[in-house]
Amino acid sequence: MGRFPFPSIGPRSFSLLTAFLVLAAPASAQTPDPRVELGAGLQDAGEAIWNMRVLSKTPTPPAFQGGVNSDLAFTGNYAIQGNFAGFQVWDISNPAQPTLVNAYVCPASQSDVSVYRNLLFVSGEDMAARLDCGTAGVREPISPERLRGIRIFDITDIRQPKYVGNVQTCRGSHTHSLLIDPRDTENVYVYVSGSSPVRPGEEMPGCSALQPSEDPGSALFRIEVIKVPVAHPEQAAIVSSPRLFSGLFEPPQHGEAPDDLAAVELARQEGKFVFPVHGEMYVLPDQFIAPWLDSMVVRRGGTGTPTAADSIALSSALPAIIAGLLGEPLEPVPGPRPGPTQCHDITTYPAIGLAGGACEGYGFLLDIKNPADPKRLMAASDSNFSYWHSGTFNNDGTQVLFTDEWGGGGGPKCRATDPKEWGANAIFDIVNGELRFRSYYKLPAAQTPQENCVAHNGSLIPIPGRDVMVQSWYQGGISVFDWTDSARPQEIAFFDRGPISTERMSMGGSWSAYWYNGVIVSSEIARGLDVMELTPSSFLSQNEIDAAKTVRFDQFNPQSQQRFVWPPSFALARAYLDQLQRSNGLAADRIATARQGLATAEAAGGTQRRQALIRLVAQIGPGTDAAKVRMLVSTVEALAGTP
Repeated sequence: MGRFPFPSIGPRSFSLLTAFLVLAAPASAQTPDPRVELGAGLQDAGEAIWNMRVLSKTPTPPAFQGGVNSDLAFTGNYAIQGNFAGFQVWDISNPAQPTLVNAYVCPASQSDVSVYRNLLFVSGEDMAARLDCGTAGVREPISPERLRGIRIFDITDIRQPKYVGNVQTCRGSHTHSLLIDPRDTENVYVYVSGSSPVRPGEEMPGCSALQPSEDPGSALFRIEVIKVPVAHPEQAAIVSSPRLFSGLFEPPQHGEAPDDLAAVELARQEGKFVFPVHGEMYVLPDQFIAPWLDSMVVRRGGTGTPTAADSIALSSALPAIIAGLLGEPLEPVPGPRPGPTQCHDITTYPAIGLAGGACEGYGFLLDIKNPADPKRLMAASDSNFSYWHSGTFNNDGTQVLFTDEWGGGGGPKCRATDPKEWGANAIFDIVNGELRFRSYYKLPAAQTPQENCVAHNGSLIPIPGRDVMVQSWYQGGISVFDWTDSARPQEIAFFDRGPISTERMSMGGSWSAYWYNGVIVSSEIARGLDVMELTPSSFLSQNEIDAAKTVRFDQFNPQSQQRFVWPPSFALARAYLDQLQRSNGLAADRIATARQGLATAEAAGGTQRRQALIRLVAQIGPGTDAAKVRMLVSTVEALAGTP
């Protein structure tokens, strides 16, 4: 079969399941939640905010307007924002007025970014992405000009990044994660998750799309591990291709939501093309069907408008087209269907020697003590999950949260009629190396059918003694929630805009929202860069916020998790007191005594401060929340030892 013109797509964010598979649905019921009734608009949409404050909303620079802003990484005072057309560097030293340092044009899907020291890593998987970052694209089916893999930039001078190398992979890099091994400071490791079709062996020797049973060297069912010598990034190379998926089969999946079934049936009646992808029916919009229909006309040697016969021919060809795009066999494999062929994202947490792999149909717990040879410890599946997308550990590594990107990020999956367990987070306890499911958390506000909405990227916020996370939900906005009790997660803050349009689905919303050195930074797909801060509420005190701001990182990659360590401070001690008061974990009179003791000590200095703190330790006494009382006492003791 001939090759058909199509954008670089695969079953991932803004790919086959996102760039064009948007389902129509009836309007959702009105609710009292202010996030539902917001006015539409691009830069002038209505807003709803609770327990947060917007510091700035900076529009996308001209070179990237109309494109797709993607993920974020941070170094020093800078936020690096990926975009399908390249990346942007923002100086956020004044979070109320970010300034653009560089808009680096280098097209690739989806330009996932990470930083380590003076190196910037950028993912690329677009079939048209060029090695030289040019904008002309690559049209040939086999070309030495194509880039699919990891680009490496030297950002010693972040205002003038230097392109110093790349590592090509068979399936490109949809996402990647860095692993910094504390025992090997001369190298950094990059875990690559590639989800595009396998490139031809003629373009990159050794690339094979055959099943492993037919070709042990298949590019399917594996990830790539790249080792990068920090002093010589041009020598970066793949050092292993671990097969993490052995022995897994396709897990059970849920069916369609009622609104989606209705939309598919309506599409059929209107004569539109409908096709199943991973057990879910999708309506293929006209703008993507048109070039394929035109190809059918060319194939039969015709000219002009496609005929009904061309439509029939395309219907027959679609299974092969879609199978090729997804990198899957056209004919069913005998026996149980195989499981996932790739991870979407892997979150490494070197401090605990574990990684959380969000691997399409499964959530993996990985042993990463040997960076070049990660091992699967456990794989969890869930019929309520459609697509395991990303993961986040709590700070002490006893819990992990996985997101489900049901619909691929391009569909409205937060409608009032959508099940709360679908397109949500799943929270697990980690017990003796096993994942034990505890609960789901989904954005609690229903969104309209014009808003793409589903669980997406977020990070922990360093609230001491608690597990609090900020998370993006595309056009569902940003949700901050507490999952300290893994069985009872609770929202404590949010920010949301109205839909971009009330007439049709327009891609937008927060791709990712992360805490970095005291502020929350959000990459808004269509609108630009947002910076926010938390405000005190009955759920979160000013002392807790102040204590969180004492945790500072020189660099931050959300998929390369770092352990929070709180320096001793009076804010930290008061934060623990606030939590003990909120939970009734310490008697009221002892809390009052402790508050007065801290005030007295903070006002004093030198020996008097130390003596006041030592006296306070003896006065705190036991409480019903023994663990939190120990945290308070430990902090006061540390303050007493601080000059």
